[in-house]
Amino acid sequence: MFDKLLGRAELKARIEELADEKHHLERQLEAESDRRADAVSDKQAAEERVNRLEDRITELEDRVERSQQREEHGREPRRTESLRGDRLDSVLGRLESVETGREGALSAAIADDNTLPGTVTAAVDGDCAGVIRGAAPTLYYTDDAGLVSVALRPPIMPDAFTAWNARFEIDRGWFQPVGRLVFGVVRADVCAVGIYEDGERVDFEGFESAVKSEHSKGGFSQRRFERIRDEQIDDHLGESADLIETLVKDADPDRVVLTGEQAVVGELAELADHTASTDAGGTPMDAIEHAFADFWTTRLVAV
Repeated sequence: MFDKLLGRAELKARIEELADEKHHLERQLEAESDRRADAVSDKQAAEERVNRLEDRITELEDRVERSQQREEHGREPRRTESLRGDRLDSVLGRLESVETGREGALSAAIADDNTLPGTVTAAVDGDCAGVIRGAAPTLYYTDDAGLVSVALRPPIMPDAFTAWNARFEIDRGWFQPVGRLVFGVVRADVCAVGIYEDGERVDFEGFESAVKSEHSKGGFSQRRFERIRDEQIDDHLGESADLIETLVKDADPDRVVLTGEQAVVGELAELADHTASTDAGGTPMDAIEHAFADFWTTRLVAV
């Protein structure tokens, strides 16, 4: 009765309503929190799934790329080796000993690493083609039974050819210093020239020239330094050319090979049958021994 009189009954009813509403809201809030927690879990699970899929895609893309590379380049060579001296002589002897039936031995000089001769493509397995292209410029030898399959990059590459014969086409002059040879090394400050008989040096002449290599901090200008150095190099090349011409005239060689710094050799290229760059250094004698061994080296690639 007092509650009615004082209006407290209405307030209590309102409190109960608010309490019910609060409870309802709390339940809604709990439900919403549960949904959010589930949503976060679902999101995390989805993100983990996406990450796994991305890793899988990357893995598959790598496999596809490796597969394409294998298709483009073929398999790796069975082995490679640098041949010189007795080892080179032995390998060439083995190839020369191979005898097949008529047109059973294929020899091919391949200069272009992009396109193989049709004869070679028809003779080898598809996955071998990339190995042969990678070895070019090269001489390639194989037989109709597939017992031999080897690429040799000689010091002196012949003009391109393909031939099926009973034996492999091998000219020792492509690989070795046969006959009478004048061999020289020319750097900006060193000249060394030897005369060889079947690989044995029978005469030698060489000299060093005083060529400025560095510009001092004081004194004349950089431009003057470069002009003086160029003049010294020109004088050195002139003396080198005179020496080479004299020895060639006296020796009457079967061929002349000139090696050295690429720019320097280019200035004297008309004096030689074959030229090549080399990093051979040291004294004239050291330089010619180093360059001679480097030049007469054949690269073997077992296909």
